[in-house]
Amino acid sequence: MVTLLNTIENTLDESREFPFSVYTSFKEQNLLNVPIAKPLLIVVLNGDKELGKDETSICHAGSFVFSSDSPAINMRNIPKDSDYYAFIIEFDYQDFSGLQINRSNPNDFLIGTTTPVLEKCLRQFVEISLYTPKEIWSLRKREILELLCHMGHSEILSLLGTPKIKDKVHDLFVAQSFQELSIEYICSQLMTSESTLRRKLKSEGTSVQEIKDKARLGFGFHLLQTTRHSIGLIADKCGYQSQSRFTDKFKTLYGLTPSELRKTKMAY
Repeated sequence: MVTLLNTIENTLDESREFPFSVYTSFKEQNLLNVPIAKPLLIVVLNGDKELGKDETSICHAGSFVFSSDSPAINMRNIPKDSDYYAFIIEFDYQDFSGLQINRSNPNDFLIGTTTPVLEKCLRQFVEISLYTPKEIWSLRKREILELLCHMGHSEILSLLGTPKIKDKVHDLFVAQSFQELSIEYICSQLMTSESTLRRKLKSEGTSVQEIKDKARLGFGFHLLQTTRHSIGLIADKCGYQSQSRFTDKFKTLYGLTPSELRKTKMAY
């Protein structure tokens, strides 16, 4: 795991885009209702991660969590001896196109061991991201999914699911940099009527407003974890004209303010 961590630290450059993220903290992070828009592989390199409402599922250093696109999940990131450190890959639906999906698993995530073979695969994934075009990233992420299945974790295929209408609306907000989108624009992009859109979203237990809020706040959470941008700049990047409005919405969802989250971060 030390080799993977060193490879990541030698590769990271805040000015570049990568097909992975790194979340760190030197103080415990207790996060509520973390929205997960797409399936995630979270590899804990140092510290512990607790998941679930009762926080009884624990992922120790040297283990990984594969999470479905669950509506929300509680998490605790706990430093042990030194800083908490997690390596994260978000999977797009195109990454598992053609795999046999079986959405029969009632669980939102599974926990497994990061074997030397998986660690080597992840290290290569980090290294090739420096020089391969973005169009190739999906193929390499597909290799990781297939390796996990080969290692005996075929349960991940029951966590992948298929794109829903809410996922398509979410992607529209991402594509438009989290700015306001009219219902007419959304319907035109999805080639559906307003009544059909609202009906389908209601059947999925959400709404356009909720999707927009979670997309914005999820991006804000990501920027707080991975950049040193000011909170005001992050609020602006998330589509909020007011930092106080961003702070209020953030605390309502996550249970802590952006400033409180930022104070848990590793000092570089």
